[in-house]
Formats: sequence, structure tokens, C-alpha cells
Amino acid sequence: MRMSLAQRVLLTWLFTLLFLIMLVLKLDEKAPWNWFLIFIPVWIFDTILLVMLIVKMAGRCKSGFDPRNGSQNLKKKAWYLLAMLLKLAFCLALCAKLQRFTTMKLAYVFIPLWALLIGGMVELGYNIFYVRRD
Repeated sequence: MRMSLAQRVLLTWLFTLLFLIMLVLKLDEKAPWNWFLIFIPVWIFDTILLVMLIVKMAGRCKSGFDPRNGSQNLKKKAWYLLAMLLKLAFCLALCAKLQRFTTMKLAYVFIPLWALLIGGMVELGYNIFYVRRD
């Protein structure tokens, strides 16, 4: 089952819109919801992306797949999986901090996000400068 680009864009836009509406209602104090409820659209979207990524990575296990083809592709998918997990860790830590479940310093909450941004910059630099052009 494949989604077209238009369907992916529409799904991304829909979940972002739902999250922003819920966030505005929470910040305007119109809805006394828990912060974990506010982030539900983000987590649903991330879950869909994680499932799609895991299914694509598991496709390498089928019979007849040549492991020499696409070892770079597997590294890229592993980076995507790590990036999604770092984003999930950041969202969970942020919600716990905002809901006052923990007395963790705000600098510690942002460590997964900083690691994600540094990793993204490293990957961007690698793709710009070190990828061999044919």
C-alpha cells in the first residue's frame, strides 16, 4: 500500500492543524486538557511514520533480497528511525516538564532535540560534501 505525495502532504497538514488548534485552545486556557492530550496528533503522526519505516526496513528480510544492494539505504533508514525516537523522547520530556511530573531542568529536556538537530546537520553536510557524484 503506497500513499501518493498529495495524500502524504494532506495527512501532514491535517495532523499539524489539529495539533495547532489544540495547542491554541490550551494556551488560551479554553480547554483544561493535559499536555499529553495536546500532543496526541503529533504522536499519531509519528506512529504512522514509524510503522511505515519499520515495514520498509523489515522488507530487507524477505527472501531474494540482495544485502549488497542498498546498504547505504539501510543506514539512512536507521538514521530516520533514530531521529523519530529522539523526537519522541523530546516530546515526552517536554510534556512531562509542562505537566510538572518532573522537576528536570529545561536544558535536559532539550537534549534529544539538540542531538536531533546536530545529527541532521551532520547528515546534511555529508550529503552535500561527501556523496560521490556520478
